[in-house]
Amino acid sequence: MAQNVPIGSTQISLAQLNDRSREIFRRIVESYLATGEPIGSRNIARIIPMTLSSASVRNVMQDLEQLGLVYAPHTSAGRLPTETGLRFFVDALMQVGDLSQDDRHKIEGQVAAAGKSVDSVLTEASQLLSGLTHSAGVVLATKSNVRLKHIEFVGLEPERALVVLVAEDGHVENRILNIPVGLPSSALAEASNFLNAHVRGKTLAEAKADMEKALDAARAELDGLTQRLISDGLASWSGGLAEDRRLIVRGHANLLDDLTALQDLERVRQLFDDLETKRGVTDLLGRAETADGVCIFIGSENRLFSLSGSSTIIAPYRDAQGRIVGAIGIIGPTRLNYARVIPTVDYTAKVVSKLLNG
Repeated sequence: MAQNVPIGSTQISLAQLNDRSREIFRRIVESYLATGEPIGSRNIARIIPMTLSSASVRNVMQDLEQLGLVYAPHTSAGRLPTETGLRFFVDALMQVGDLSQDDRHKIEGQVAAAGKSVDSVLTEASQLLSGLTHSAGVVLATKSNVRLKHIEFVGLEPERALVVLVAEDGHVENRILNIPVGLPSSALAEASNFLNAHVRGKTLAEAKADMEKALDAARAELDGLTQRLISDGLASWSGGLAEDRRLIVRGHANLLDDLTALQDLERVRQLFDDLETKRGVTDLLGRAETADGVCIFIGSENRLFSLSGSSTIIAPYRDAQGRIVGAIGIIGPTRLNYARVIPTVDYTAKVVSKLLNG
């Protein structure tokens, strides 16, 4: 399991727990994931496959508490796992299941049915994950990674032109550009032809870097006004790239299920606020971009949703060149079915990568 969790794991060693401690800790976590409620020593003594008294179970629970794996909420005699405990469980004890062929076919069919545009594939994938995991499906993407297909300058009036940018995925963006009075239409056509000869199949960032070199090499061949038009066009497209992060979220309502206390409602309200303001999206995507597989952030491990006490399971997806261009996953309460959600997110990310590549 550890190889699927590329972020830092807990310092607690599995060797610190004997078989009895592992079994009791596993029951505490599994009970929490199933019900959200603390479980007491008497109930654990009844269900574990070994003969132990309630007093013996209580002693083990106290040892687990000293290790920071569990805690007693309020004055309850039962225990719940801490964030550290959940991380330890996911890293060291949990058996991650595999998806059935039916599940795989459902994911492939539903995402593929969205069509060929990047936006439709990503939106459908986030909706699918939301439904399969009963959480909020989330996709993080960067427009700067969209590859260019065609660029056109269109004259509007004496001092303005429309710059039309068409991406390989069908996405179209327009910019209004100020141009010198009296600029001939031939300059607009020349600028369009020059750009299209150099930027096709490249991202905005790649195009900007390559065009600066191409312009230097072609200054003797290009009219001065055309050179200025190309430079101004590049500046208008590349402006604000650092903020060009997209956050697609589906299934907010799932986060309102199973609320048991006022603090749960406050947690979800905070989470909605985080999602609405896209707070920390760059950080989350950046951490996913350094990973080879699924990233699991539990509670405060992820700055984006730390205040809401939520878990995030997210995997990167790639373009045709194998470069990571975004991340897809789910956001939900810490009480998730991790063993099922992890392979679901992982496989969905692979399906998205395959569709975007082909």
